[in-house]
Amino acid sequence: MRYLSVCSGIEAASVAFQPYGWKPVAFSEIDKAASRVLAYHHPEVPNWGDMTKFQEWPDATFDVLCGGTPCQSFSVAGLRQGLADPRGNLMLTFGAIAARYRPKWLVWENVPGVLSSNGGRDFGAFLGMLGQLGYGVAYRVLDAQYVRTCRFPFAVPQRRRRVFVIGYLGDWRRAAAVLFDRESLSGHPAPRREAGQRVAPTIGACIGGRDRDFDCNGGRIQHPQHEQQRQRA
Repeated sequence: MRYLSVCSGIEAASVAFQPYGWKPVAFSEIDKAASRVLAYHHPEVPNWGDMTKFQEWPDATFDVLCGGTPCQSFSVAGLRQGLADPRGNLMLTFGAIAARYRPKWLVWENVPGVLSSNGGRDFGAFLGMLGQLGYGVAYRVLDAQYVRTCRFPFAVPQRRRRVFVIGYLGDWRRAAAVLFDRESLSGHPAPRREAGQRVAPTIGACIGGRDRDFDCNGGRIQHPQHEQQRQRA
């Protein structure tokens, strides 16, 4: 799979994608410090810069367009100007980039406040735009403290709820299958344990410090270093 990342930052998307062999065709980042980080870690990948100038970008073929456009205009902690704020309008620029390149897959994320911005009309405009382009979409709020990758098996030590939108060209079912398990889609939810207190791990536990193991929804997760110490004891 080949992907184009916009609003790249220091490229968290690549951290998640690269263990699966996905390759970036380009990044889009304007912050100078973040751009230097990208150039250091990915010297072979071009940075196309300002995403509002996408009409000047070269032609390319890729499978996935991904990005998390700025959240300030949608956050409940801000002024909530939504699409009236140029930063918020980048959500529609994301759609315009999809219109130009027509990748099969879209992955977009933002704060939960986007769902209620302007009475929900801003988010509706975004989904409507993607639908007019032929994308079937699904969206869901996920908490990053429960997200794992094969290279990073420990949680982000914070509660971080985000809206994820997945789009697939021509079929909403393909998009929904990414975010929802099949039992739920067919009307037969999989059995769930009783809800327990969810505690994010400490920073020390995540970076190999001496913090204790932690509980997560009733299941105990052991830090590898702690397990090695127990085996030697």
